[in-house]
Amino acid sequence: MKICGLHAGHDCSFAVLNEGRPEIHLELERFIRKKEPKDDAYKFFQEKYADHQNVFYYAHTLDIWEQTYKSSYDSMMSHIKGKGTYQIPGHHESHAANAFFSSNFDQALIITIDGGGRDYQGKDHVVTAFTVWEGNGNKVYPIEILKEQQSNIGYTWRNFTEWSFGLSAGYPKGSQMGTIMAMAAFGDPKYKDDIATMVRNFELGCQPNQKFAVYRAIVEKSEQDKFDVAASLQVATEEVIREMIQKYLDKYPDYKNLCFSGGVVLNSLMMGKMWDWFKGRIEDMYVCPVPYDSGLAIGSAQWLWHQYLDNPRIKWEDNFTPYLGIPHDQDEVLDTILKFTDKVNYDFVSDIDVLGLLAEQKIVSVFGGGSESGRRALGNRSILADPRNPDMKSIINEKVKHRQWFRPFAPSILREEVGNYFEHDVDSPYMTYCLKFRDEVQSRVPAVVHKDGTARLQTVTENDNKRYYDLLKKWNDLTDCPILLNTSFNDTEPIVETPEHGINCFLGTNIDHLFFQDHNILVSKK
Repeated sequence: MKICGLHAGHDCSFAVLNEGRPEIHLELERFIRKKEPKDDAYKFFQEKYADHQNVFYYAHTLDIWEQTYKSSYDSMMSHIKGKGTYQIPGHHESHAANAFFSSNFDQALIITIDGGGRDYQGKDHVVTAFTVWEGNGNKVYPIEILKEQQSNIGYTWRNFTEWSFGLSAGYPKGSQMGTIMAMAAFGDPKYKDDIATMVRNFELGCQPNQKFAVYRAIVEKSEQDKFDVAASLQVATEEVIREMIQKYLDKYPDYKNLCFSGGVVLNSLMMGKMWDWFKGRIEDMYVCPVPYDSGLAIGSAQWLWHQYLDNPRIKWEDNFTPYLGIPHDQDEVLDTILKFTDKVNYDFVSDIDVLGLLAEQKIVSVFGGGSESGRRALGNRSILADPRNPDMKSIINEKVKHRQWFRPFAPSILREEVGNYFEHDVDSPYMTYCLKFRDEVQSRVPAVVHKDGTARLQTVTENDNKRYYDLLKKWNDLTDCPILLNTSFNDTEPIVETPEHGINCFLGTNIDHLFFQDHNILVSKK
């Protein structure tokens, strides 16, 4: 049985489960090359999923897609008439389902935090931005659904991003809240107490008011002032969320595992600190690979499979896979390369050849398998470089990513080596956590160590991604370094999806080589 989850709000996407297992998850932004679009999710599904005629079970969250795209909705209902079902779980209910059913936990306390979505409260619908759920077996149950007026940390961040920092918080450039997190490491949280009041108070944090103008004036004074406001917002948010989560851990002491979803948990700096905050209280934590709203397509499908149809839990081999894009065969890759023969050369090479280029301080983009779902490149649509070069961060920021000098890059690390490099020996397969490097190893990989000594790491196992794991193993054999610098294969646009996207990005930046790793094809500029 195939089940489709649809999401037509910002981050328009669809996902298909086959007997409960993920088969595909596509985000519209990867194809239109604009970030966080709203559009007709069912139409997108029909266009991109070849077997759509054999899907008769659908779920969509409590957004108003069925009204906004009525003709498409009517077409779907006609298609499934008498053969399947269409169900509408809540927004945070789908977030919770995605978090819990993507984990391997039998039982967990689930926290969802975002900028708001519609959920059921009895027969009524409420807008909420913070919810708590129980995950048990193949079901999720609500514990607490706070009305938006009680808490909306996500929207407070959005308002600071737009009104105080003058950055984008959505379509078409996408959210630049990560830029604020990067700034925070360089600042003094001198405004923490005042901003914490705004984070706690819906009227102050989520409504237009003079406070945002005050901080706009501060950030415009100097770069250091900008960093100080960013640090204050980050620390204030951490304090408030820590208090909120601790409240429920105290209230429900039997839960030993935590699951997280919602756009706010993309704050990997905060998520990493939870290992210290709740040390001794919890046994494990899990953040799903697509915690923001695109993941609602996956979560609503999982909810339909487990919650509504009562199918048993699925245990994942190692971790839930995020590699849910469309693979591309060799003929398609070669046909695409041949369109650019006036600009590129290509050759067939081995992994060792590519690693030799990296050791020579070349920047290599890799393209292979299905693309990663979510905001993080995890080895299938990545730009790789040598983390031992102290200049590599500046080179890539300036010549490839065209972004601010202070923006950090992530380390991909062999899972078995995490404890030798980081203070916490934990799984982070989706770049979920910023963790502190051990002091004695920071000088070995300066290109991936942030100002505060942390890094948003990706742990890699053979089961997670065998091809990428093998590449890291060979790199470690060559250099005695189990880490590669990994950043998303893009410039300012969404992560590349197709071979043509990849070549265009390669030609538009100072990336030295493009490696189609499934087919051992290396592309170089003429």
